[in-house]
Amino acid sequence: MRIISGKFKGKRIQEDKKITARPTTDFAKEGLFNLLNNNIDFEDISVLNLFAGTGSIGFEFISRGCKEVIAIEKSDREIAYINKICKELHIDNHYTYKTDVFRYIESCRMKFDVIFADPPYELNGIELIPSMIFERDLLVNDGIFILEHSGKQQFDTHPNFSFHRKYGNVNFSFFEKK
Repeated sequence: MRIISGKFKGKRIQEDKKITARPTTDFAKEGLFNLLNNNIDFEDISVLNLFAGTGSIGFEFISRGCKEVIAIEKSDREIAYINKICKELHIDNHYTYKTDVFRYIESCRMKFDVIFADPPYELNGIELIPSMIFERDLLVNDGIFILEHSGKQQFDTHPNFSFHRKYGNVNFSFFEKK
């Protein structure tokens, strides 16, 4: 796993073999962030990283200068790993919380510029996540929600759906607050 761009560009992060989370591939992550580079000024944005896993996506946002990343993860092992990497890189604006993502969405009172969700591909209820984000009004005006998912799912009928990109076996559906 490596950080693609920004102040930690090229930094390889040692993967913990005991982590069960499936990190977004470097190929897909590079495609995603190339796309975001054309649409987002990373400085001073707040990012919510749901199903944070290894923290790879959050670290990429931090490396590019975002103001803060709030990471939601329920696995103790993954949280310990994320916190270890934050300590190694001297990152102090990445906040990791242990909780269920669905509970967090229901109780969240903050708004974010970008929300990224990378749930397990076979998660029960994955299809509910976009509606929950918009019903709870978690995005600022012009905010973006990105859902990583398998090719089995399609979200193009959701009222806030904007577009879809595929990088290898990784699919990203983009949603915008309208």
